Amino acid sequence: MNLEVQIKSLPNSPGVYQYYDIKDRILYVGKAKNLKKRVASYFTKNHESGKTRVLVKKIVSIKHIVVETETDALLLENNLIKKHQPRYNIMLKDDKTYPWICIKKEPFSRIFLTRRLIKDGSEYFGPFTSVRTARALLSLIKELYPLRTCVYNLSQQNIENRKYKICLEYHIKNCKGACEGLQSEEDYIEDIKEIRKIIKGSFKTSLKKFEALMYGFSEKFNFEEAQKIKDKIDLLANYQSKSTIVNPSITNVDIFSIITDESFAYVNFFKIVNGSIIQSNTIEIKKKLDESDKLLLELAIVEIRQRFNSVSKEIYVPFIVEVGENIKITVPKLGDKKKIVDLSLRNAKYFRQEQFKQIQITDPDRHTNRIMKQMQKDLRLGEEPRHIECFDNSNIQGTNPVAACVVFKNGKPSKKDYRHFNIKTVEGPDDFASMEEVVHRRYKRLLEEEQNLPQLIVVDGGKGQLSSSLKSLDVLGLRGKIAIIGIAKRLEEIYYPGDSIPMYLDKKSETLKIIQQLRNEAHRFGINHHRNKRSKNAFQTELSNITGIGEKTIVQLLKKYKSVKRIMETPLDDLQKIIGKDKANKINTYFNKKE
Repeated sequence: MNLEVQIKSLPNSPGVYQYYDIKDRILYVGKAKNLKKRVASYFTKNHESGKTRVLVKKIVSIKHIVVETETDALLLENNLIKKHQPRYNIMLKDDKTYPWICIKKEPFSRIFLTRRLIKDGSEYFGPFTSVRTARALLSLIKELYPLRTCVYNLSQQNIENRKYKICLEYHIKNCKGACEGLQSEEDYIEDIKEIRKIIKGSFKTSLKKFEALMYGFSEKFNFEEAQKIKDKIDLLANYQSKSTIVNPSITNVDIFSIITDESFAYVNFFKIVNGSIIQSNTIEIKKKLDESDKLLLELAIVEIRQRFNSVSKEIYVPFIVEVGENIKITVPKLGDKKKIVDLSLRNAKYFRQEQFKQIQITDPDRHTNRIMKQMQKDLRLGEEPRHIECFDNSNIQGTNPVAACVVFKNGKPSKKDYRHFNIKTVEGPDDFASMEEVVHRRYKRLLEEEQNLPQLIVVDGGKGQLSSSLKSLDVLGLRGKIAIIGIAKRLEEIYYPGDSIPMYLDKKSETLKIIQQLRNEAHRFGINHHRNKRSKNAFQTELSNITGIGEKTIVQLLKKYKSVKRIMETPLDDLQKIIGKDKANKINTYFNKKE
């Protein structure tokens, strides 16, 4: 059956579609509100992404699964992607095994940390992305409530038969001796109920309970026990104050945010209960096609909520997503809700920065490739700017006009390729004409020597400098063959040929940072050359007019005699002792003729 027939036979229902290649390997899994319309769009649209075009060419068969609702489609899509890991689907990179707090299903339940989920009826809370946080919470619980740590089977029969004896934990008051019937199971279960609330982020009832106990002890003048209870209240209040960062009225809500670049997306998740962040996690997603932020976030929300067993009925996100009929989606615009979404976004950015730092150390090629792709996208270039050249003019008060060309390869300075230019054809301080001259000289030489041309030229300046550079590229027949932009200093505007309206890049974007680094490096390199030239010109003395007398000789004489006048008055014999007979005679002859 050919593809056209397969597409026509698809239903107008929600579901999941799967693309297969000629070897019956699964290429891609997707969800749709309307299977027929969604699948047909792959074969009727002109896709901008080259990867999507390649995918479409490889498809030879289509399979689909019809489901009742869009939520079912989203869940099924996520499960199929995890199961088959198709080549063209995004990859959620997170292979860690996170710890959980387990309340064991047994008489006098033990509470402990584990990385294994066993389906035995026990309760598991988590996962916790920070082992340190999980241990701190467990330590707090054990400080507040005496719990047994032994692995005995504390059945009613075993307790009645006095099978076990109290241990050291009882004597140091870490346990109430349930093994010998010194604590009832009803009392122990009440403690477990309070512990369950604390793990879920609710501290109110425990605080009230301890306060009542404290006042009860103090009324009976049992101040030692009252102080112990007060210490527990302080411990609980301190833990709560560290975790409460938003309005306490925000309860049982999931927060998600996303940032993306050319190759990856980073999704942050917060779970908030009673105004406290009780869970936080950020995942990295490897993009395969030109997926939208909306699609990536929807897939991530489903995956993360499954992973963290979240059943929250409300989600805060930076933009509208579709993740199920029974979930309230909120896009906060201001106030505490907006602040918590912004905080989530900031966490995603920090995670991304940390990943970049690690990549730079462990996989510099991947880091470079990512930056090049990002620059290509941000600057709307036809190819990655692996080789960039930047020009800057330098003249101070109209003197000694010079220009500099700096070269970046793979986003890094290539100092051996830097070039200085002394302006030859321009009189006075004319930036536009100077730029035209140096661009012409640079690329005329590269063409004559058959050297590689850059993929991008950056000129320091606005529309005027850009237009002047274009004149030279026109003369050399390079217009359209090399991308060229101008960067104006005041507001960092990016100008393109033939477009009077500048483009503004995000001030924090890596693309703008590299362009700024290029511009600043060109300026530094040009200023150094200009300074050296001015120093050389300032060094010109009357001795420079004497044929055969070089800079070293002049420096040697000035160092000893301090001025030209004293050199002129020095006897010939003394000069010959310092610089030799030949040079001394030339100096003597020059000044005699002048007199």
